[in-house]
Amino acid sequence: MADKFDVIVIGAGPGGYVAAIRAAQLGLKTACVEKWVNKEGKTVHGGTCLNVGCIPSKALLESSHKFVEARDHFDEVGIEVAEVTPNIAKMQAFKAQVIAKNTGGISALFKANGVTALEGTGKVLSGKKVEVSKDGQSAVYEADHIVIASGSVPVEIPPTPLTEGLIVDSSGALEFTEAPKRLGVIGAGVIGLELGSVWNRLGSEVTVLEAMDAFLPMVDSAIAKETQKLLKKQGMDIRMGARVTGSEVKGDEVVVKYTDAKGEQEQTFDKLIVCVGRRPYTQGLLGDDAGVKLDERGFIFVDDQCRTSVPGVYAIGDVVRGPMLAHKASEEGVMVADIIAGHKAEMNYDAIPSVIYTSPEVAWVGITEQEAKAQGIEVKTGSFPFSANGRALANNAPEGMAKVIADAETDRILGMHIVSQHAGELIAQGVIAMEFGSSAEDLALTCYAHPSTSEAIHEAALAVDGHAIHMANRKKRK
Repeated sequence: MADKFDVIVIGAGPGGYVAAIRAAQLGLKTACVEKWVNKEGKTVHGGTCLNVGCIPSKALLESSHKFVEARDHFDEVGIEVAEVTPNIAKMQAFKAQVIAKNTGGISALFKANGVTALEGTGKVLSGKKVEVSKDGQSAVYEADHIVIASGSVPVEIPPTPLTEGLIVDSSGALEFTEAPKRLGVIGAGVIGLELGSVWNRLGSEVTVLEAMDAFLPMVDSAIAKETQKLLKKQGMDIRMGARVTGSEVKGDEVVVKYTDAKGEQEQTFDKLIVCVGRRPYTQGLLGDDAGVKLDERGFIFVDDQCRTSVPGVYAIGDVVRGPMLAHKASEEGVMVADIIAGHKAEMNYDAIPSVIYTSPEVAWVGITEQEAKAQGIEVKTGSFPFSANGRALANNAPEGMAKVIADAETDRILGMHIVSQHAGELIAQGVIAMEFGSSAEDLALTCYAHPSTSEAIHEAALAVDGHAIHMANRKKRK
């Protein structure tokens, strides 16, 4: 038997590495198992998020956004530049640098906090043992507590089997060396819209095929409608109710067949990205006698504090219920580490923000107005357009709106939804407000800096009771 640990964490993604570092900081002898190997054959930490997900996609989103700003909008604010062209090779190199800095930072944190990094594939065995295998060799470690943070992988669908360089998943879409002339994207969710917008900005003719009839159903309908309008204006062809039925690779092209309200359709693309969701990664993770139970969807069954069916074994992040978000996984990791160390801890799952990093960004927290009505909750709402916000106008970014949803009886904030420049930063106001049980009046009575885009949140909160300053002044002028 090899070394025994207080805690062994399987997976070094945003949930796993945070759980491991927190546990070590709390004085627990901790190890973290990771099997991810980069192109150079070196084990790296950070999981999907840092290697082929959140971080690299944001690097390309930011680079492509700045390119469009320089090409189309610098002149509008008085900056004249010569012809601007994208250098995708340099963008990819920048992305690689960002990944390396982030993954290297985690390895440094492991060393600084005394976390033992175990390289290989982890498997949970009975008796709270973990088998770590690499290159045909394996070792078994024992722990008082195990934290499973194995993450998720992209869902593949039979009509569009992945084909090297032509039909790719989200990871492959980050590796294009040039913008395909005709790009198809299956799925109008968060990942599909982000990746589609990257290559749309860099010159691709992007067609998004979405089987559902409702666009972004998890977002308030007013915000979703505005987002769809803005993306269409940017040139993205988003087709709702388009169910893909098959595909055929013909040389360097992909012919996709789908059905919509008009019947059977067919379209040819140079590249096709499949973004229809992710599924929990449990392949080879659990020994036959591990005792850890999965639910009907393949997720590891856990309670509200991420305990599995086996005492002393926890599971967090994408492999358990709830939104597949890096920050949700991280907070679960902190909670579990605290519980293992004997502290009281819990997580507020009602106040987890979500962001789509298109341009403008879309962000939300809490419920939508439609969800409130479906649940029989009477609400009052307030909205405000960024076109009436002084800082947004000065930023030459007047697109979008903010919406606050409050309980009609108690005035407590139940949700906030935003589409705007930097919506991912602004939504933190809604998260904090909901975490502290704030009312719309609390935001309305708060003093906001002027000029700032945050004032749009202030105005939306004021509008909940019909007191938005700009709107009131407009009515007076009329």
